[in-house]
Amino acid sequence: MTASKFWTLITFLLVAAIVISGIFIWTRYSRSQPIEIPLSSGQEFQGEICIAGAVNNPGFYPLTAEDSLADIIQAAGGTTSNADLSQIKLNIPETGKEYEPQKIDINRAEVWLLKALPGIRDVRAEAIVNYRCQNGPFRNINELIKVEGIGPTTYENIKHLVTVAE
Repeated sequence: MTASKFWTLITFLLVAAIVISGIFIWTRYSRSQPIEIPLSSGQEFQGEICIAGAVNNPGFYPLTAEDSLADIIQAAGGTTSNADLSQIKLNIPETGKEYEPQKIDINRAEVWLLKALPGIRDVRAEAIVNYRCQNGPFRNINELIKVEGIGPTTYENIKHLVTVAE
């Protein structure tokens, strides 16, 4: 056997091994199988999780190590009819890093979403929607002070959580 035939045979065997290994790994990997993500090893975990997107009641919910994804989605009122469960995303912030919360557009938010703001309950949320219906869209967030029941203190507590989309 000549040297060129030997190296051709070795190359062929290596390529075959790589292809067979790739096929084996591909068949063992299944996207439909759940991935288990342990929250912490041996430590009790308790915190809060923000559920947003295509759920019936987006917001912050308590979270413990025993909670499953199904438990968390159920706490948020379940998914809406147009939810794409293949696109679930999890964001875990780094320690000591501040993340900007998603802001609520006061020109589009419904009463149930406005009630998620600190200090805003049924009456104030409805007052925001009524003000918007009677006076047109808010031009800036400072106009919230004109809404009945929202004073400077309430405004200061929510101004970093609201926006007026352009």
